[in-house]
Amino acid sequence: MRPELVDYLLFEPEDSGICWIKFNRPEKMNALVGSSQMKGTVAKVVEYMRAADDDPDIRVIVLTGVGRGFCSGADLKAEAPPEVTGPEFPGTHTTGVGADATRQRFFHGFTALHRDISLIRKPTIAMINGAAVGSGMDMSLHCDIRIGCENTRFIAYHQAGQIIENGGSYYLPKMIGLGRALEFVYTGQMDAETAQEWGVLNHLVPAAELESYTRDLCDRIIAIPPLVQWNSKRIMRTALDSSLEATMTLTSNASPILQLSEDAGEARKAFREKRKPVFKGQ
Repeated sequence: MRPELVDYLLFEPEDSGICWIKFNRPEKMNALVGSSQMKGTVAKVVEYMRAADDDPDIRVIVLTGVGRGFCSGADLKAEAPPEVTGPEFPGTHTTGVGADATRQRFFHGFTALHRDISLIRKPTIAMINGAAVGSGMDMSLHCDIRIGCENTRFIAYHQAGQIIENGGSYYLPKMIGLGRALEFVYTGQMDAETAQEWGVLNHLVPAAELESYTRDLCDRIIAIPPLVQWNSKRIMRTALDSSLEATMTLTSNASPILQLSEDAGEARKAFREKRKPVFKGQ
């Protein structure tokens, strides 16, 4: 089922098996619309990703921006338009006023929506064509893979006088080590070359080749049995906060299920017949 579309976020599934989700406010460097409202940008990113996740013809989801920016985070110069300031995303409602009630609404709304990106079953790629600021940076960190170019840069929440709130404080120390994560926190910016050297970016390519490189990577992903990818993603993300023993239990439980799957049989048959396999995720 296709999601309810909005003009500030594009949903572009292709016959190739790639679904492109594009921030579409280039005149605002793709700043967010709203916060945790049901039609706010972050909620729509999750809605679009879930729709792609449920589509059997989609194998890879790519998040990127239209124009020069990836996503410049919160729009500090404007309020959300009237059509967006309606109901918040389900689960965000908290009664009361004051700092603690505000914190609860933020935690169960805006922050939870960012986390939901990491729960998408299929491979997700952030193709970071420009600045990824604040929430835009965090959404890219929740994706599985990040590809950047010379225009890529990561900027924290410093311009809003805030800490990194929606996942970055979890991912960055694990990706790049505590010292580098704190250096980023203390300075607030990370250019493309530093992001590549530190391991935030999986790949750094010229801007002119960014889309073609991403498509090539998607093609290589699509050539692998999807059940292998989905189960590996669940296990490896769980293993970030787990032990060797628990992780080995997860892999031993998943292995026989995959061994007996239709896709595993198709992979072996295609190898013997020297042809391209056709996987169904079954």
